[in-house]
Amino acid sequence: MADMEGKGKPICEYAKRIDPTKENLTREQLQFIRQAELAQWKKNSQKLRTRNLLTGLAIGAIVMGIYGYTFYSVSQEKIMDELDEEAKVAGRIRNARTGAN
Repeated sequence: MADMEGKGKPICEYAKRIDPTKENLTREQLQFIRQAELAQWKKNSQKLRTRNLLTGLAIGAIVMGIYGYTFYSVSQEKIMDELDEEAKVAGRIRNARTGAN
């Protein structure tokens, strides 16, 4: 291969990881590293902000859907109406028996 030496090591090592605490770096090199890290952080934070917004909207939509469905289903229930009608019928039956028949 054109980019490999006899031992399998690349000829040119670019984008090599370094440890700023162990290497003797100049002030300009440290500043450049900080700028590059800040740029990466800004790029990633924008992606995270978008994902967080979409996740929040999805959770909010689910909550509002459950809330709306609950109100809809409760408004459809006729339990109290049925109980009131049964009480009226029972009252009429009791009044008819105790009346002047």
